[in-house]
Amino acid sequence: QVQLVESGGGSVQAGGSLRLSCAASGYTYERDCMGWFRQAPGAEREGVASIYRYGGSTLYADSVKGRFTISIDNAKNTLYLQMDSLKPEDTAMYYCAAGRWVACSNWSEYKHWGQGTQVTVSS
Repeated sequence: QVQLVESGGGSVQAGGSLRLSCAASGYTYERDCMGWFRQAPGAEREGVASIYRYGGSTLYADSVKGRFTISIDNAKNTLYLQMDSLKPEDTAMYYCAAGRWVACSNWSEYKHWGQGTQVTVSS
């Protein structure tokens, strides 16, 4: 079993920054890859970023590339998403995800999900 708990969401002005955290527990092999997804009201869930916990290689959605940074602290079993230059279109519920190694390059393979943390960016 894998449990994921997000935190750090909130309301910020456009151009501001926010850092999301995801505390992970459970079988390590089930979270070789971890990522962030988001879902706005009435929209489909979309992948934001992923990271391989051992090598640190990352992938980003084009919409956040250059503004968001995904990182992981393996000693603390915590995933982070540093969000800079936030835009109103970044407003969404953000979810932490975990999966086996294949998920890093194929985001449909993520199997475990947190409950989400809300991010609201005002103009």
